[in-house]
Amino acid sequence: MSKRCRNWHTPSPTRELPAPSFAGVLAIAKTFAIVGVEARAVDAEVDIQRGLPAFSVVGLPDAAVRESRERVRAAIVNSGLDFPQKRITVSLAPSDLRKAGPGFDLAIAAAILVASDQLPAAILGEWVLAGELALDGSLRRVRGALAIAEAARSCGARGVALPSANAAEAAMIDGVEVAPLDALITLAALARGELEQQTSPGVVPEHGPPGATPGPDIGELRGQSGLRRGLEVAAAGGHSMLIVGPPGAGKSMAARRLPSILPPLAPQELIDVVRVAGIAGLPAAPGPQPPSRPFRAPHHTISAAGLIGGGSPPRPGEVSLAHRGVLFLDELAEFSRPALEALRQPLEDAEVTIARASGALRFPAAVQLLAAANPCPCGRGEDDPRCSCSAERVRAYRARLSGALADRIDLTLRIEQPEAEAMASDQPEGSDEVRARVLAARARQAKRLGESVTNAAAPDATLRAKTKLSEEAAEALRAGQRLHALSGRGWTRTLRIAGTVADLDDAAQVEAAHIHEALALRVRAGVT
Repeated sequence: MSKRCRNWHTPSPTRELPAPSFAGVLAIAKTFAIVGVEARAVDAEVDIQRGLPAFSVVGLPDAAVRESRERVRAAIVNSGLDFPQKRITVSLAPSDLRKAGPGFDLAIAAAILVASDQLPAAILGEWVLAGELALDGSLRRVRGALAIAEAARSCGARGVALPSANAAEAAMIDGVEVAPLDALITLAALARGELEQQTSPGVVPEHGPPGATPGPDIGELRGQSGLRRGLEVAAAGGHSMLIVGPPGAGKSMAARRLPSILPPLAPQELIDVVRVAGIAGLPAAPGPQPPSRPFRAPHHTISAAGLIGGGSPPRPGEVSLAHRGVLFLDELAEFSRPALEALRQPLEDAEVTIARASGALRFPAAVQLLAAANPCPCGRGEDDPRCSCSAERVRAYRARLSGALADRIDLTLRIEQPEAEAMASDQPEGSDEVRARVLAARARQAKRLGESVTNAAAPDATLRAKTKLSEEAAEALRAGQRLHALSGRGWTRTLRIAGTVADLDDAAQVEAAHIHEALALRVRAGVT
């Protein structure tokens, strides 16, 4: 039995206690706790005994769970139902798993109603319950509906009953019924079989109709042909990219157009994106249009915990919210050093590990990093006569862009302000045309490296074994290493970029021209 189902009880969810003198009733509702990006099974056990009225919740609850006593009491009364004036004990098992958030309200209320003979016991045996109760008995959305539905399916539950606001998200999981609830009182309709269940809407299409390109069009980026080419290579191979240039050169404009040429989300990628967004409490379920990849652009004042993830309980950071999409760091040199250093390992491993005394949690972080920076503190660049930065200030500023993090960035472009004549005469291709070439290049990579594997993400051994170089290309790579003093990682990343350029050219092997372009795209701003 999987870890997230290990606490599932097989006996009848409602049973009378054997000692008649106590006249107690025990009811057990099935629910889940969100731990990282997974859902862990929790039993909401409710025991009602004779005695002075009391209501206690045990099982490592946080403040939000402890406050559920008042929400549940008011919701039951305001729904026209009876709240038992007895001694009520709620145990959230397993007791060694910390419970956080208001999502246990519905399960607790349902178990109380079953134990007090106001709902049939069968509803607790068939349905997983999750939802936050308002004082009037209505239901508010909860975090992690997709993760809960996924875990409920693996645990063999018939379906999940949760707030209507979460229904579309949960219904993305095939093989599990979803009962959307507007209020606590609708549990009775669900028990009688009068509530219509929602099923999976089916696989979201990978490719939208013509003209459905998400976001701003890359054709609006005029006078920057080199930058557009860099974006195309980055999109085709999944490469990270740093753009260095003065203010107004088009860095931010280019970054926000990268999603328009990226491949659409595959069905499993969409599930991954919705899972993380739902756990973070963001709008998660896709609409009728083909969904676009996440694009996150945190401010440079963000903390390391905000960028990577953390808190109590740990929540996903910006790098996880950008999973399967783009993480854009504008003004890269202005980010704090701890935040940038914390970013190194997630970029390498495609996941974030947050270690606590109670254990380690892992959040996905397969992102495409896109960063932008000025060439110097004043932004004009030391070659500009208007630059007032001293050599020492320029060195200190650039030191923030070098080192281990910079070595993990594949493409580095140095751009300048576009000329007025170039802006007026440039007639660039739109996102649809560029995206078609990107999709074709990705298809070649999938055929060579494996499904959904890009040149940027392929293991080193696979990349070296599957990437064919002509003799001239091998010599050009050796010459580039000697000229630019490439590190071992720099050598491999140059090979990755050259493979992408060859894929865009539909070449059978990497040629010397592809190596030269890869070196130009990697070392143009002086980062090797």
